[in-house]
Amino acid sequence: MASTINKTHAHALTLTILAECSTTKARTCKLKLPHHTVDTPVFMPVGTQGTMKGMTTKQLEELDCQIILGNTYHLGARPGPELLEKAGGLHSFMNWKRALLTDSGGFQMVSLLKLAEIREEGVKFQSPHDESEMMLTPEKSIEIQNSIGADIIMQLDDVVHSTTTGPRVEEAMYRSIRWLDRCISAHKRPTEQNLFPIVQGGLQPELRKICAKEMVKRDTPGYAIGGLSGGEEKEHFWKMVHLSTDLLPREKPRYLMGVGYAVDLVVCSALGCDMYDCVFPTRTARFGSALLISGQIHLKSKQFAKDYRPIDENCKCSTCQTHTRAFLHSIANQETVACHLLTVHNIAFQMNLMRSIRESILEDRFPKFIKDFMKIVYPDEDYPQWIRDALAAVNVHLVTSNC
Repeated sequence: MASTINKTHAHALTLTILAECSTTKARTCKLKLPHHTVDTPVFMPVGTQGTMKGMTTKQLEELDCQIILGNTYHLGARPGPELLEKAGGLHSFMNWKRALLTDSGGFQMVSLLKLAEIREEGVKFQSPHDESEMMLTPEKSIEIQNSIGADIIMQLDDVVHSTTTGPRVEEAMYRSIRWLDRCISAHKRPTEQNLFPIVQGGLQPELRKICAKEMVKRDTPGYAIGGLSGGEEKEHFWKMVHLSTDLLPREKPRYLMGVGYAVDLVVCSALGCDMYDCVFPTRTARFGSALLISGQIHLKSKQFAKDYRPIDENCKCSTCQTHTRAFLHSIANQETVACHLLTVHNIAFQMNLMRSIRESILEDRFPKFIKDFMKIVYPDEDYPQWIRDALAAVNVHLVTSNC
């Protein structure tokens, strides 16, 4: 039976749990946001500067993409908050009528580390575009995000690489809590935009527990799990996800940042996550790769030169309905339209996967879905140990050929 929760005057979202898996921690929900109601679990494609590379907003709608992500650091640099405010926010500027989420700009502490200096005040960046300096404070991050006008905005957190050890991890975790309070104070549109904190703590369970506990005290509209999916061992990754979802409130959405591989989406949905984002499906399209449940195929490879099948015979996207692997191979090396066609398919693949996950939860057959899915990915049943361990933690036991 559906239950509606978290409907308050203070928050600009309503979460309605439609169904919960009777075996795992998975659930499917309706997440009502100011611009659109989103079905979860949901994957959010990344449109860094207000555009999905190689796709129009109309095409995204046709693929039933319900929410996309924009990047605060890059949007703050170009076109800048003043222009966005004059345009009526990013929704109007890019002609996107559905939901938007913006990150805080904090991830650039890791990705642009050589250009960044981190201190208690904030992060001092050197622009990769013109080498000008920019101080990104919690207050500045929220100011830019208020101008962008996304449905969900993120706190500025102190991000460290997921493989970092030692006192820096604890320092970053406590600083993220302090910065959250500054973000909450700076947030000028709390009834129109939902501010999510980001649980940090690296791969240390005790730090994660402290951080989650402190952030839950702030009673924000939802919560993100950050600082993972950055190259750490998968055995550590899943344990931190499992721990975090246990600590976060059932009645609030849980956003696992930076996750986009199909296997990870299935496993982490079982572990109780509701939202995901990653550049993977669009970036891999630009390198000539198309996504299938069984894995990705690299269409620049000569083996596809005379392959007249679609990328996926079961896919209803416009690329699969109108073009063959042979055609895509013939243009993959020199035509920009190849990137566009592969991006359409890869986004469709992600949307179809999430829809299948939601339907299986709604019908309470998610454990069977997991087993069937994993059998396609690993036809020899040589399941990685981390997958077996993660799923066993939520009562799904994969039988392996090695047993």
